[in-house]
Amino acid sequence: MDHHKTAGAAGAGDTGDTAVAAARTAVTATEVVLPGEVEPEGLEVRTHELPAPAKGQVVLRMEATGVSFAEQQMRRGKYFDQPPFPFVPGYDVVGTVVGTGPQADPALVGRRFAAVTKTGAWASHLLVDAADLMPVPDGIDPSAAETVIVNGITAWQMLHRTAGVEAGGTIVVLGANGGVGSILVQLARHAGIAVIGTASPRHHDALRGLGVTPVDYRDPDMYARIQKLAPDGVDAVFDHVGGPGIEDSWKLLRRGGTLVSYGTAATKDEAGNSQAPVLKLFARLGAWNAMPNGRSAHFYNFWAGSRRCRSSWQRRLAEDLSSVLRLLTDGSVTPQIAATFPLADAAAALRLAESRTVAGKVVIVPGPDKS
Repeated sequence: MDHHKTAGAAGAGDTGDTAVAAARTAVTATEVVLPGEVEPEGLEVRTHELPAPAKGQVVLRMEATGVSFAEQQMRRGKYFDQPPFPFVPGYDVVGTVVGTGPQADPALVGRRFAAVTKTGAWASHLLVDAADLMPVPDGIDPSAAETVIVNGITAWQMLHRTAGVEAGGTIVVLGANGGVGSILVQLARHAGIAVIGTASPRHHDALRGLGVTPVDYRDPDMYARIQKLAPDGVDAVFDHVGGPGIEDSWKLLRRGGTLVSYGTAATKDEAGNSQAPVLKLFARLGAWNAMPNGRSAHFYNFWAGSRRCRSSWQRRLAEDLSSVLRLLTDGSVTPQIAATFPLADAAAALRLAESRTVAGKVVIVPGPDKS
C-alpha cells in the first residue's frame, strides 16, 4: 500500500536497503510524485516496494538528481511529450547499481553510473535499463556529475556537433547563468571561443570570472548592446527563450553563423496547447534556413535519433558525457551547483529553480542535509 504526504513536509528520507544482494531482494523506494498541474507544494511523496528488475534492467540507488526546465514545464502540463499525470519527474540521475535483473551483468553492482531517464529520477531507488547506463568515475562527486549529464551533453552537442564553432569565434549565450548556459560558456572558453552572455546583473561578476562578457537580459536594448560588442556579427547564438526575441537572435549572426534554438521559455506561462509554440518555432527556423544568406538555424533536440537507432544515440551520449566529465575532472569545467536539497524537500527545490534567482543547477540528493 502506498503512503502519501506533501513534498513540503519533513520525514521522507532515503528508505530502502543500502545494498541489494540479488534481484529478488525487496527494495522500498521513496518517490516524489507530480499528481497534476499543481504548484510545487502540491508534489506528493510516496513510498512503495520497487518491482523486481525485468530483463536487462538494474536497480539504481539515487545519489543525485536535479531540477531542470523540463520539470518546470511538466508541472504546468506544458512539456512537449510528457506522460499523463500522475508520474514521477526527474530527467537524469547519478547513482550506484545495487541489484540486477535477468540478462544484466551482475558485475555492475557497486558501480556508479549516470542515466538519462526523462522521468522517474526523483526517487531513492529506480529501475533503469542497463543499456542506458553511462559510467561516472569514482573520484567525481555525484552532485557535481549531476550538473553535467543532460546539461553538459546538451551544451557539448550544441557547441561542437550542431554549431561547430571553432577557436577564435564569438558566440552569444542567452541565460548564461542557467544550468545549460553555465556549462556552455565554460566549454566555449576552454575551446578558445569568446562569449557574450546574458543574465541578471547579480550574476555578472561570476560570469566575468568565467571569462564571459555579461549583458543584462532585462535591458530593453539588450540586442543593441550585443551588436555593439560584436559589430561584425557572431558565429553562433544559443537561444532557449524562443518567442518574438528569436528574430533578434537571428539578426546577430554574421554570414555563415548558426542559430541554435533549444527551448521556448518565453511561452512557459502561457495557457493553451504546449506544442503550438514549438511548431511555430520550427516553421520560422525552416523559413530562415531556406534563405540564401549563408546563415543556418537549428532546433536542438536532445532525443533526436533515439527512436531511429537507440544504440548509436546512446553511444553518442556516453562519448559526449565522457568528454565533459574529463574536463570536470581536470578542473577545466567547474560544476555550477545552485543549491542542494534532500528528496523530501523536492517542492522547495522546484520552487527555487523556478525563481530565476540562482546560477547553475538545483540538485536533489537522498539525505537530509540542505545547502
